[in-house]
Amino acid sequence: MKGYDESIAFLGQWGRFQQVVFFLLCASIVPNGFGAFSVIFLTDIPGHHCLVPEENLTQDWRDAMIPIEVVSGKPEQSKCSRYRLDVVRNLSALGLIPGRDVNLTDLEQEGCVDGWSYSKDIYKSTIVSEFDLVCSEQWKQPFTSTVYFLGVLVGSFFSGQLSDRFGRKPVFFSTMAIQTIFTFVQIFSPSWPVFSTLLFISGLGQISNYVSAFVLGTEILTGDVRVLFPSLGVCLCFAVGYMMLPLFAFFLRDWTSLLIAISLPGLLYIPLWWFIPESPQWLLSQGRVEEADAIVRDAAKRNRVDAPVVIFEGYSAHADEIHPKEHHNIFSLVKTKNIRSTTVILCLVWFTLSMGYFGLSLNTSRLHANPYISCFISAAVEVPAYISCWLGLKYLPRRLSVIFILLLAGVSLYLIQLVPQSLSQLAVALEMLGKYGITIGTALMFTYTAELYPTVLRNTATGVCATVSRIGSCIAPFLLQLSEYFEYLPYITLGTLAVVSAFSVLFLAESFGQPLPQTIQQMQKRESMKCLCITRKPHS
Repeated sequence: MKGYDESIAFLGQWGRFQQVVFFLLCASIVPNGFGAFSVIFLTDIPGHHCLVPEENLTQDWRDAMIPIEVVSGKPEQSKCSRYRLDVVRNLSALGLIPGRDVNLTDLEQEGCVDGWSYSKDIYKSTIVSEFDLVCSEQWKQPFTSTVYFLGVLVGSFFSGQLSDRFGRKPVFFSTMAIQTIFTFVQIFSPSWPVFSTLLFISGLGQISNYVSAFVLGTEILTGDVRVLFPSLGVCLCFAVGYMMLPLFAFFLRDWTSLLIAISLPGLLYIPLWWFIPESPQWLLSQGRVEEADAIVRDAAKRNRVDAPVVIFEGYSAHADEIHPKEHHNIFSLVKTKNIRSTTVILCLVWFTLSMGYFGLSLNTSRLHANPYISCFISAAVEVPAYISCWLGLKYLPRRLSVIFILLLAGVSLYLIQLVPQSLSQLAVALEMLGKYGITIGTALMFTYTAELYPTVLRNTATGVCATVSRIGSCIAPFLLQLSEYFEYLPYITLGTLAVVSAFSVLFLAESFGQPLPQTIQQMQKRESMKCLCITRKPHS
């Protein structure tokens, strides 16, 4: 029986059929780009202080109502306290002047019992100002992003299984609908718990749609186009969507308008149902040979080539080859020392890259520059990163590439703490250099992981690594909160993880230019460690 690629070789690699599938699937990724990081602007914290109600206060007392605190060596208005209003009212009525007749440090303070006043210099509103996620409720602000990434984690865990069970196409379009509908419905949220619940479901659909499109295109396309699709097509369209996000946010400064803007484009993809086919490979795996045959024959008409009389000869007669009797699960990833060490190292690297990628992406609103410009730069740096990844995959050894980009990212993030405040642009440049390296590594690890594991474990291993990486993305919002204790602590943490991960990669096998292992035995025969001039044979 011929393999799938051999059976459809008569179609060619870049006919009209492949072009339509390639560009439509890539276009479907664009909403994922601006949807994935919408929390950057939705959950940003505007400048705020306690609300001072309209009272019969003199202008001097109204201006002095908010205490001055020293934060990071700079004086600024307190965000969570004010002087007691009843005391100030009495002092104002007596005609006393603050700072001259009254020592402000002697006055008793109280919390923001009347709410907060939020600055509208940058945003008209965010969910922080909408639901007062400040002061005692400030923990909800980073947790909102974590809720979203928890949805992404659950989606990454179940989307592959649903896709294997019900097909690539139904899952692709149903999760796209979930992403669109629940993003839009968030604007009607009456409270933070409701908003977070809807955000969780939106995150679940977001990653499931991305994964389904990724798998669908990989299985339909062949040859060099199959390599180009995940490395440049999908990634670049994601970056395009990411770059559109700050443009939307700049012109739509309130959170409801921004949600409407990033949800409505999903409606444009409804007609794609009639242009994107189901994966013939999946249909064959389910024994639905006639349906797969019909799709390929339609593709032949579009490409204006003649199809053979029998395309998938012998598929129905070889069910045992299509459905192998031997099954593996996640426990197979820790059975032997060789596989176990590879799994642990890869999980560490994926965790580090995911935490770094989302941590630096979410941090754009905290940079010294304009948040919209900073976010655009953070998105734009991904374009050369993905091009570099494609070139690296084509010409450079995998292990050397991963070590280099991890060290590049780690050193760049370490150096940020040495930059004086007067050179804030240099700090932004170093952070973007770190983001550049981490983005390359994130894209590179998909291929490297697939090349290290045998066919019988490849999907399972990639799924486990991806799930572990989502834990890193869930922690990333809280990692940024470490800056409240020490400004550069998030960068030091990420830099340390990157350097440790770089050294751990020395213990992985090289896969560049080698055939993909088909069995666990073939994986175990590979070199498990090659550090500089030291070579050691793998243990069985």
